[in-house]
Amino acid sequence: MSQRIVTDLNLAGTGWQSFERTVQRLIAARGYSGVQLAGASGDGGADVIGSLKGRRWLFQMKRWRSPVGPEVIAQTVDACRRYDADIPVVVSLNGFEASVRVQQEQLAAKGIPLQLWDRGMLQRQAERVPETPPALQDPDRFQLRPYQERAVDNLMDELVNGARSALIVLATGLGKTFVAAEFHRRARVLRPRARTLVLAHRNELVYQLERAFWPLLPASAATGVWNGYERPDRDALDDLDVVFACVDSVATAVKSGRGLPEFGLVVVDECHHLGTTAYDAVLGELSAADGGAFLLGMTATPWRPDGKSLRTWFDYPVVDVDMVRGLRDGHLANVDYRMFTDNIDWDALAAGLAETAPALTPRGINRTVFIDEWDDAVVDRLADAWAEQKNPRGIVFCGTIDHAERMAGRINALGFTSAEVIASRTAQGKAVDAATRNRILWDFSDGRTGILCAVDVLNEGVDVPDVNIVVFQRVTHSRRIFVQQLGRGLRLAPGKEKVVVLDFVSDIRRFAAGLSLQDSLSARGGAARDPRVKIGSQVRFMRANRADQEGEQFLREWLDDLEAVEDAGEDVHVLRYPPDSSITAVAKR
Repeated sequence: MSQRIVTDLNLAGTGWQSFERTVQRLIAARGYSGVQLAGASGDGGADVIGSLKGRRWLFQMKRWRSPVGPEVIAQTVDACRRYDADIPVVVSLNGFEASVRVQQEQLAAKGIPLQLWDRGMLQRQAERVPETPPALQDPDRFQLRPYQERAVDNLMDELVNGARSALIVLATGLGKTFVAAEFHRRARVLRPRARTLVLAHRNELVYQLERAFWPLLPASAATGVWNGYERPDRDALDDLDVVFACVDSVATAVKSGRGLPEFGLVVVDECHHLGTTAYDAVLGELSAADGGAFLLGMTATPWRPDGKSLRTWFDYPVVDVDMVRGLRDGHLANVDYRMFTDNIDWDALAAGLAETAPALTPRGINRTVFIDEWDDAVVDRLADAWAEQKNPRGIVFCGTIDHAERMAGRINALGFTSAEVIASRTAQGKAVDAATRNRILWDFSDGRTGILCAVDVLNEGVDVPDVNIVVFQRVTHSRRIFVQQLGRGLRLAPGKEKVVVLDFVSDIRRFAAGLSLQDSLSARGGAARDPRVKIGSQVRFMRANRADQEGEQFLREWLDDLEAVEDAGEDVHVLRYPPDSSITAVAKR
């Protein structure tokens, strides 16, 4: 079959976003690594970036009706300097002015290897892409793990045996999207004419899902996006094999009376969001899980904020692996989780909290029990962890931009690696331009930067490489955000023995969560547990870089209802001060 990565439709028949993503998919299929979209306001002249054979390539795309002139070449060369890239490439759908060829020769004489790609070059590059999906060409890199293979087999059984829907529940880092993409690949073999609709509740997730499916798609499969930024017409939708869409965009079309193409498979990411009017409208239009399209739901968190069950759409999950089971069974990287108690004010505890914090709410306890942790001490412990790890790479989650800048400055001053701040705004409140942010992420991906000090930008929606050191210096009471941040270090990788987590968060609920995780990892798990599996994950309480068993004992006695404390709001009185004199003695040590 002929390739459908580069077509007239996705080059010129839709929007500029589709054009950029076409080049992104093309160069990834041609073997480039670390391929990212950089195009945005303030991108500094870069649209797509990637690496090939140790060299950094920067692509600037123009879908103008007229040929590109010298000014674009100058912008692209300047962008290369800003991004510290090696090879500038200008991609133009309608060719180049004659003077640009002269300019190319002049730049070559200066050692700048400018490349000029027109429509013909894109077609020739695409024709070199094998029909076989990239994942099948590199099975070692994309090999399914046993639990993923079982999940795909179970999904295929459901499909073949006439089920209307299926649910997969896999914790962050366990590859639920990879499972869904492989199921889709096998389902296409059985039903080659069936189109697929992949739904998400946010625009950014739609793009992530498309990128995640590409390695499992043959070159003859055309993909497209339908969301708040891209609105393909009916002819464009009819031409696509897989449509990745924001549910609100599709629901708006349905409610306006616009018909949808026929889809044989509907995949819903983060399916715990089902039940909204938007999802009801779309699934109802397609009769998904109701005699029409087969409905596949995937989520890492099957619980819903409103407490309702997913049984309206699904039976029991075909696979269900939470984070604790993933850790205990070796599906995630071993976690060496160190919760530091250095900043507990033991004098305040010994004096008796009933007098100093009579309300005993989480907020009151936090204000009374904890003192500020010295950033220098945090960096010293980070340096120790850096020396422990092979090929170390880390993220420090900070609470404010000022704090992130202080941390990066201390790390750079100590000199064991280089650190940079990544945030949406500067300390002065100015938005960080896309070029700066993209360059920082690229340097981190290439290993030029060892540690990122992040403020609210690496929770989700941003592709960063796997890390083996995670430092918490910001408080979050959101279980979702905490799991997303921790998940940055949980994925397995060749040569990765463990992820070291340094938790300096001054919040009593975090200690409750740590104790709960420690107990879960220590549980034997009954007869079903394979005795050959060695539990390498652990949670330790540390003080002055040594085990703090007395502090752990004290916290256990105090936090007798871990679940209530972990889920408590600021005004819920769930804490008590232990009257046992032996516990008070621990506080007085």
